[in-house]
Amino acid sequence: MSFKKLHPHLKEALERLKVEGPTPFQEKGIPVIKSGANVYCIAPNGSGKTTTLILTTLHKIKCSALGNAPRALVLVEDKERVIEMHDAFQEYVKYTDVRVYMGYKELHVDIQKSEIFEGIDVLITTPTNLHKLFLLNGVSTSQLQICSIDDGEFLKQKSEYNAMLAISQSIFKCQYVLYAEQMNTMLQRFEDHFMERARKVKL
Repeated sequence: MSFKKLHPHLKEALERLKVEGPTPFQEKGIPVIKSGANVYCIAPNGSGKTTTLILTTLHKIKCSALGNAPRALVLVEDKERVIEMHDAFQEYVKYTDVRVYMGYKELHVDIQKSEIFEGIDVLITTPTNLHKLFLLNGVSTSQLQICSIDDGEFLKQKSEYNAMLAISQSIFKCQYVLYAEQMNTMLQRFEDHFMERARKVKL
């Protein structure tokens, strides 16, 4: 597989960023994620997981803005990673109207609610912050299509783990893609909750 089956805008972005071809992980993982299944993506650091997350998220929402409610969620560990992921997305949403928003607990929740209400396509945040927004009716999941979890090992933190379970109960239907360096029993337990019939891509 090459990147040729991705949305044309993503192919242009990859050319602009001088990315010549997929990594072995991307070659295995992108087609499985595009199939719409829940997926565990297990691969070492440096194998292209973050780029895979960005490409498949934007491909899923057709690289375009639509409506007001987010169609994609990206869940990460903390504010620092929220900002890093937001910056990484910017390289791929240049020259599109896709609205990528970052939320974190240090930003007052009322500000987040009002800015989200104005309309976003991709929400990057932490599970605990998202759960807080849910409790305050600060974000709608009615249009959600995909939820990607970056470096899922951080979910071993009890607060994040519990928030993740609560979030999944508030989402009627969407695809979940969980990225991690290693599979473990904690991540496997999610199969009983929101990772039903998940496929596994391992490098």
